[in-house]
Amino acid sequence: MTNISRKTKETDIELSLELHGSGKSQINTGIGFFDHMLEALSKHAFLDLNLVCKGDINVDFHHSVEDTGIVIGQALHKEIFPVKNMERFGEATVLLDEAAVNCIIDLSGRAFFLCDLPLENKVGEFDAELAEEFFRALVINAGLSVHLTFVRGKNRHHIIEAAFKAFAAALRRAVSENKRAAIPSTKGVL
Repeated sequence: MTNISRKTKETDIELSLELHGSGKSQINTGIGFFDHMLEALSKHAFLDLNLVCKGDINVDFHHSVEDTGIVIGQALHKEIFPVKNMERFGEATVLLDEAAVNCIIDLSGRAFFLCDLPLENKVGEFDAELAEEFFRALVINAGLSVHLTFVRGKNRHHIIEAAFKAFAAALRRAVSENKRAAIPSTKGVL
C-alpha cells in the first residue's frame, strides 16, 4: 500500500493505492464523470484506490485531473518498481457499446505516451481532452510506456470510458505475477 499527499495552490490530494488489490475504491474529486472513470480504472485494474482531491474546480477541472494523474502515477511507480516477477507487458482492447479502445503497456521505466483518441468537445461539463492530460501525467510519473489507440466509436463518454478500462486491463496484465520472468529484461534491471 502506498500513501501520497500532494498539496499545491491549486489542489490538495490524499491518496492510498494497493497495486494488487481487489478493485475497491472510494473516490471524491468533485468531478462526477472523472470519479466514474477512476472507479472504472480501480475496478478493472484490481487496484484498491482511495482518493480525495480538493481542487480549484471553480476555475475548471484541469488542475484536479492532471494533479490526480500525477499522484496516481507516483503511487504506481512506488508499487511497480523495481520490476520483479511481473509479466511486464500488457495489452487490452475494451468495448463499450459502439466504442472500442486499445491500450498497450510496457513497464519499461522509460516514460512514453502515445494518445490517439478523438477527444474534442465535452462529456457533460468534462472537457474530453482532459482524459489525455490525466493519462499523460500518470504515465510520466509512473515511468510507463503506453499507447492508447482509438479503434472505433462515436459517443465521447463511451470512448473515454473504454480508454480507462483498456488502460486498467492492460495494467492488470502487465503487473500480473510471473515468477519465471524474474527481472523481465535483457538489461537485468527495469
